[in-house]
Amino acid sequence: MLRQILRVGLTLVLVLVAADLVVSLWHHYMTAPWTRDGRVRAETVTIAPEIAGPIAEIRVNDNQIVNKGDVLFTIDPERFRIAEAQAKAVVESRKQDLRLAQLKSERRARLSDLAASNEEKDQYSVSAAVAAANYDEARAQLALAELNLEKTVVRSPVNGYVTNLRLRVGDYVPVGQTSVVLLDRDSFWVAAYFEETKLSQIKAGAPVFIQLMGFATPLKGHVESLTRGISDENGKAGTGGLVTVNPVFTWVRLAQRIPVRVHIDWSPSDIEIAAGMTCTVNLTSPDATSDIWFLPHWLRANLL
Repeated sequence: MLRQILRVGLTLVLVLVAADLVVSLWHHYMTAPWTRDGRVRAETVTIAPEIAGPIAEIRVNDNQIVNKGDVLFTIDPERFRIAEAQAKAVVESRKQDLRLAQLKSERRARLSDLAASNEEKDQYSVSAAVAAANYDEARAQLALAELNLEKTVVRSPVNGYVTNLRLRVGDYVPVGQTSVVLLDRDSFWVAAYFEETKLSQIKAGAPVFIQLMGFATPLKGHVESLTRGISDENGKAGTGGLVTVNPVFTWVRLAQRIPVRVHIDWSPSDIEIAAGMTCTVNLTSPDATSDIWFLPHWLRANLL
């Protein structure tokens, strides 16, 4: 009799544990606001020279950390120095032309109408004005030459990392062509792709735990914003500008995944974050398997 009671009791316990496991797994996978479809992202800055010329010196290496204002590379400045010297000479010449034209105009202006006609006075006055305009033009050309000489030194506009460096000394870089790409180290964030069925539980400002693949300590962050739209295969303009609608509709409806932008507030000092890392994003606890705590650790890890 006692043995039968123990058997029935043990059976009931196992049934309850199994039922609890099923409910927990259902809640964990179907309703809990978490996703393992997350990706670390970062903004990139493309560096393109504003002047053309051969590379004279490269001050950085691939994957090097740089600070804002650090020199990345220099372009051969010799012809720009020559252009600056030439512009200075032109400025000095135009300055003397202006001085001479002003003196002539002032002298004619002091003469009486009998010694110099009004037409002659006006002519010298206009010549002085033209000389002044030429002088201003020369000063502008000098400013441009000085700016071009300054642009031979290319500096980092952000704090970041040099990535995929392929530049070599002697390479000729044209104007506007990307030469160096920097990863802005102050711009890391996470794109978490949540199923649309879980968006009702996600609000801007909500705390978030980010579990990077291969690291035990989670990062902390918060929901920054939700994407307001994704691409739709239907609705594209077809022949004659009419809407194209896909006639195929399977009986299984998959929930769309909507990108959620997550700001990283804190990360452990021993973790080197890299753009492109995959991660699990959870809005409830640092352990996304908290609802199935009673499972062995190795099994919980595999479920993620």
